[in-house]
Amino acid sequence: MTYFLWHSVFSSNSNVFGYSKEQMMAYVFLVLLVTSFVMSAPSNDNVGGEISNGTLNNFFVKPISYLSYWLTRDWASKLLNMLFAVFEFSLLWFLFKPQIYFSQSPTQLLLGIFLTIISALIYFVITKLAISVAFWTPENTWGFMFIILVFMDVLAGSIFPLDLLPKSVMTFLQFTPFPYMIYYPIAILVGRVDLITALKILLQSMAMLGFWYYVVMKVWKKGLKNYAAVGI
Repeated sequence: MTYFLWHSVFSSNSNVFGYSKEQMMAYVFLVLLVTSFVMSAPSNDNVGGEISNGTLNNFFVKPISYLSYWLTRDWASKLLNMLFAVFEFSLLWFLFKPQIYFSQSPTQLLLGIFLTIISALIYFVITKLAISVAFWTPENTWGFMFIILVFMDVLAGSIFPLDLLPKSVMTFLQFTPFPYMIYYPIAILVGRVDLITALKILLQSMAMLGFWYYVVMKVWKKGLKNYAAVGI
């Protein structure tokens, strides 16, 4: 649907909001790939339940930490999802044959790929921070998590490029983890930013990952002190 929407918009315009048709089509198609990798996380459906029903206890005697365990499972799921996403991407490209544009700089393409990997780690950390609410209100875990995931879809750039928003809003979002998940990796890959800006974004994303990792570990430790599995 997004493809047909933008295809219709560009049918009478060669440039919309500073995007060429080729850049926008590349953005639309890359959302499919990047979202499949970054936002694939079986842990989102399991961690809250395991905290609520007490099965978290089973992981206390294992030689790997609970979060590390789910990180490895999530990444296995991401790789599997990417196989299906690449197939879907190829099929859609074969059917519609859109003209798409990517950055001509190999360095910038590598930066975009590296940022996508960091984005997946940021997504993991933020979702585990959100789901840690289960330590205090186990009965409200899924509802709260659903709201967070909806906000992520919009604010990460899965629905539309974030630079279509007012500049003041975009400036504010730079201080949140959301645009680093979807928008910035794709913006680098399609050449919306120059190499210097791409490097700056990469450094910011690493700082963002470090900060939120520190926060989630603090919250998780407090949650474990509050955790109780009566009758398990």
